[in-house]
Amino acid sequence: MAEIIKLEKLTGNPTLNWGFNGYETDKIFVVSAIETADSFEFKLREKNQKYTKNWETNSDDITELNEIIEQGHSFGAFDNGELIGWIICDFREWNNSLFIENMLISEEFRGQNIGKLLIKSISREARDLGCRLVELETQNTNYPAIRFYQSAGFNITGINTKLYDDSVETALYMSFEI
Repeated sequence: MAEIIKLEKLTGNPTLNWGFNGYETDKIFVVSAIETADSFEFKLREKNQKYTKNWETNSDDITELNEIIEQGHSFGAFDNGELIGWIICDFREWNNSLFIENMLISEEFRGQNIGKLLIKSISREARDLGCRLVELETQNTNYPAIRFYQSAGFNITGINTKLYDDSVETALYMSFEI
């Protein structure tokens, strides 16, 4: 069973040994926008479509993540003392929220409820901080993540159709109230 501990600092790049960093899916959400003279509406619908996204975490990413970790609101999942996953969160005082900047679990340990343990840890952290909500952003193409977050109590609360260069991807904002 993984142990969840507050992260203090990433030393080196643990993701180099974490296998596939990204997601594969057979289903995505398609976002459509309908604009009339006096209203604007977004619609999400599931679509059977294969989609793969892979990324590498580089040294600049580790530096940026460490800057957020320094706030003291991020957690790591450890197996026998080795970091196997993280949830890195930014406390946003201006709107009294805890924002999940990055969540990643080693490919070998996915599907073992580590993500839920990490979400529970930041939920407690958000309560301790007196936050009103926890929020995050993901892509409409990341169907597995969206379903995971929904099962953890998140709802889709916003959309940004212009955040990404990739015309297939739309930013979905999700949150849950504390």
